[in-house]
Amino acid sequence: MNGSTRYEEIDVIRGIAVFMMVIFHAVFDLSFFGISAIEVSTGFWRSFALATASLFLLLAGISLTISDARAGKKHDVPHRFLRSLKRGATIFGLGLLVTLATWLYLKEGYVIFGILHLIGISIILGWFFLRLGKWNLPLGIAWIITGVAIVSQIRGPLALAWIGMYPGGFSSVDYTPLFPWFGVFLAGIGLGTLLYPGGKREWQVPRLNEPIARALAFPGRHSLIIYLVHQPVILFIIQLTTGTRLLF
Repeated sequence: MNGSTRYEEIDVIRGIAVFMMVIFHAVFDLSFFGISAIEVSTGFWRSFALATASLFLLLAGISLTISDARAGKKHDVPHRFLRSLKRGATIFGLGLLVTLATWLYLKEGYVIFGILHLIGISIILGWFFLRLGKWNLPLGIAWIITGVAIVSQIRGPLALAWIGMYPGGFSSVDYTPLFPWFGVFLAGIGLGTLLYPGGKREWQVPRLNEPIARALAFPGRHSLIIYLVHQPVILFIIQLTTGTRLLF
């Protein structure tokens, strides 16, 4: 979140999402490389992964609402859009680096349109939805339902995978297309409008245990860099502890 004042509760919740991400990817890697027979595509771990991605997207939508409301007090509309465009393009560009890295490492199942691609595009597209305010919440829910019930049932060429339509046999280790996932981001914009009108919090946060809050807020403030480096670290630890060659 941009701005001179950070809301600790947002950093704490994002920190929780970071820990959830690291836990899931550690479990996923153990399963993916055949080290442990853990089922991650269904059941508890599938729900855990969906909840983690949803938390990140909701918070990204809320943060866009707050940062744009604050920027609106100092800058005109073109400047505010360029800020979102730059931020979104930067994150999308990092997503492309993830695509390249996973293609070089995995060859098959590499990331085509993952969470960073989606957040980058969502920050750019979401800016145009900010004026809808709280109505983004029901719109986001409708978007999710449309994506799950309709778009995901349609097969299409690989070029449309970013939308939510993909060919038979398609697989990716991280796939979060525009349908239904942009709906979660829109819901975040709606929640941000309701909870932080004008970019301000007008309600009291429950008192948090200070050491725990600091421990969670730190990764929440540095979630992007942690996202970029955590997988190699996890693979290194697994290699070190199991003797399975994963990196070198």
